[in-house]
Amino acid sequence: MVSEQIRERLHALERRELVGLVIIAVLVVAGAAFWYTRSLPSPVHVVATAGGGGSRAPAAAPVASPSASPKQIVVDVAGWVKTPGVYDFHQGDRVIDAIRQAGGARPGADLTSINLAALLTDAEQIVVGKASGGGPVSSTTVGSGGGGSSGDGSNGAPVNINTATLDQLESLPGIGPALGQRIIDYRQQHGPFKSVNDLTNVSGIGDKRLADLRQMITV
Repeated sequence: MVSEQIRERLHALERRELVGLVIIAVLVVAGAAFWYTRSLPSPVHVVATAGGGGSRAPAAAPVASPSASPKQIVVDVAGWVKTPGVYDFHQGDRVIDAIRQAGGARPGADLTSINLAALLTDAEQIVVGKASGGGPVSSTTVGSGGGGSSGDGSNGAPVNINTATLDQLESLPGIGPALGQRIIDYRQQHGPFKSVNDLTNVSGIGDKRLADLRQMITV
């Protein structure tokens, strides 16, 4: 009976009144949903303070910056080594590295007066002397002999490039068997050297190598 009365009453309502009832019903449902959402518990955010006893969030790991490449330095290695010359090194290299780069010390070289552990510096010159007689003789202190000397390099005496044998020429720094033979061939073809400067006429001997030999040779 009740349901019939409700249906009769709904039929009696005008269309406008029916639309209003629907809108009211929607608003009531929306309000109930909004109230329910607000009543839900909100999440709690815990923020660690600097003085608090709680655990802190791990700090970001520092980013490693690329290391600078070592500074390049230039060193002149001269004297009683196998291949005297100017070589490039890096900051932090030592004297022993320079001597190794120059082919190593020749037999009879004196390394006791050189600090092999010293750090290299730019534009430095390292002169390896030759040990002779009762003690070492630095290659920078060997004087040039007078003309016509027949020195053979023994006891620190200069080598006479006009009379020296192949073995005596090979005892000079930077002079190997091939270059020593070219020196002998040149003096046989052109006569004795008139001065040590004429040695640059031999193929393979330039101004730099002559400068390394100048104090060790004579004519």
